[in-house]
Amino acid sequence: MEPLAFRMRPRDLSEIVGQQHLVAPGKIIWRMVEAKMLSSMILYGPPGTGKTSIASAIAGSTKYAFRTLNAATDSKKKNSKW
Repeated sequence: MEPLAFRMRPRDLSEIVGQQHLVAPGKIIWRMVEAKMLSSMILYGPPGTGKTSIASAIAGSTKYAFRTLNAATDSKKKNSKW
């Protein structure tokens, strides 16, 4: 069974709590998702601030593929031959 944090992660933008200046209806990320015109973005901040949750919600709202990468724990060798 997955940890509670994974099971409770938002599935789309409407489930995000906080960061309303970015994800509320009419705000920048909401408009990008609605228009299906996503551009590159960097989500940064300390652990536990919702970066992965927002990225996952964007993927869920758009039905785009979503792959996580943790630069602190993932290594080139382990993931692929880049």
